[in-house]
Amino acid sequence: MDFALPPVRGSLTPNRPLADLTWLRVGGPADWLFQPADAEDLAGFLAALPAGVPVFAMGVGSNLIVRDGGIRGVVIRLGRGFNGIRVEGGRVIAGAAALDAHVARRAAEAGRDLTFLRTIPGAIGGAVRMNAGCYGSYVADHLVEARVILRDGRRATLGAGELGFAYRHCDLPDGAVVIEAVFEAPPGDPAELAARMEAQLARRDATQPVRERSAGSTFRNPAGHSSTGRADDVHDLKAWKLIDAAGLRGFRRGGAQMSVKHPNFMINAGGATAADLETLGEEVRKRVFQNSGLTLEWEIMRVGEARPEADA
Repeated sequence: MDFALPPVRGSLTPNRPLADLTWLRVGGPADWLFQPADAEDLAGFLAALPAGVPVFAMGVGSNLIVRDGGIRGVVIRLGRGFNGIRVEGGRVIAGAAALDAHVARRAAEAGRDLTFLRTIPGAIGGAVRMNAGCYGSYVADHLVEARVILRDGRRATLGAGELGFAYRHCDLPDGAVVIEAVFEAPPGDPAELAARMEAQLARRDATQPVRERSAGSTFRNPAGHSSTGRADDVHDLKAWKLIDAAGLRGFRRGGAQMSVKHPNFMINAGGATAADLETLGEEVRKRVFQNSGLTLEWEIMRVGEARPEADA
């Protein structure tokens, strides 16, 4: 794709391979990767970029498959200029590039409870876009507003009620890039909050393949909500239970595998391509439907183009 690029203060890299920027370590190149210096740099770039050029905002690649043919247009990845965290009274203000775990810890140190973020992989921008949640709490429950830069470079502040939050979804305007989020966080004792997060980490490590190359949960729960972690939680409509019931724990295609430890986690078991991962996922969806009559929907975001057959 040929297009003129405006001058920037950050970095612009042509034909940048994206595999090393995703947790699954797969994916082809972006036409351009833009890492803005700050919000002004990003706004000016988007304002000057021709309207027909596609833009994709990429976080830390924790819940993402980039297809083997890469991404056309410009991929935007926020970095140090967007990772600040501050606590002002009962509110926690976090930059879009701040890691969820870091926000949870910083809030807890200040006696504010955003502990549900502690075990969610990724950064705040992606958490807002996907209405991330864990243990019965979601971004939608705490978000006051999201500060964004629109595709035409204008800044906007969107209240939680404007974002149309649903399970693993929000209605961000097309091409908008989240740069900061404001959360309302209830008070809590720092020591108790720290202990709760340690217990959450222990539970996660015991049940999820945290040392493997994965992208978190592969499919959404048909029940329409995350696991609560409570003793009375039921699993009949949990994606992992449906996958397990279809005999697909450890199921493999090429270098891609459904984890033996947690069957709703897809892992790169070695040498997987994006095509391997997506093919495996579609086969799992097919077999689960045949076994249960329920259709699993992808939770992992899949973007970009397949590699042309001649190059495969």
